[in-house]
Amino acid sequence: MEPVALEAGLAFLFGLLIGSFLNVCIYRWPRDLSVVRPRSHCPACEKTIAWYDNVPLLSYALLRGRCRHCGARISPRYPLVELLTGALFFYLVWTTGLTPATAKWCIFAAMLVALVFTDLEERILPDEFTLGGTLAGLVLAVFVPLPDMAAQGLLWLLGGDLHGRWLGLFNAAVGAGLPALVLWGGGWVYHLVRHKEGLGFGDVKLVAMIGSFLGLEGALLALVLGSIAGSVLGLAYIKAAGKDIATYELPFGSFLSASALVLAVFGRRLLFWYTGL
Repeated sequence: MEPVALEAGLAFLFGLLIGSFLNVCIYRWPRDLSVVRPRSHCPACEKTIAWYDNVPLLSYALLRGRCRHCGARISPRYPLVELLTGALFFYLVWTTGLTPATAKWCIFAAMLVALVFTDLEERILPDEFTLGGTLAGLVLAVFVPLPDMAAQGLLWLLGGDLHGRWLGLFNAAVGAGLPALVLWGGGWVYHLVRHKEGLGFGDVKLVAMIGSFLGLEGALLALVLGSIAGSVLGLAYIKAAGKDIATYELPFGSFLSASALVLAVFGRRLLFWYTGL
């Protein structure tokens, strides 16, 4: 077996374990519960889940999606998050190797997967992922510098001169701050005109987190793609489900997180395709 295949296989297994932990975070953090205690238990009968019933993918299949004790249905979100996280880790390691940059994108991808589902299920974007993710992006930018021509152009206009790790940190900080400020300003103007909240502050913190990893250019592109996806797919769902467009709360954070995830995993290939046109 080639080394890259072995590394990718191990990354898949590790991704399954991370996905299992993400499921705990997705359920507990929106409810302000600890992810450490108590141990995993069935929400229906509150029986503690044994380790052999908590093996990623396998336990769900063997239990046929039901609690061993009370027979309550287990959400298919659990194996979906595990499989998706494992597949993303596999793909990133398979295509880019086992490097510090790959580890950074795996961390980013895992948080985005969790944010997609927390916003989809609870309409909440936990600070542990958004603010914590922003801090992680800034720290990781020191060790894995983030190239960003737009941020570097701003630095040139300001007359600054940074290199190496400081430049990477500057690019990440600009990527986190400017798009979040623009989005917050848009929400403020909407509230001023319509006298109602049109954008949650969680979305602003999410954009900051995305920008700290993807930079200014990536964050703005994620905003565009997320807005398009939310408009097209969201309105299509509202119409198909017969929801009231005036009152239905669209999970914009899910669309934004999914767009950022696509850019993080397939960004360079999308860029090559776009420039090839």
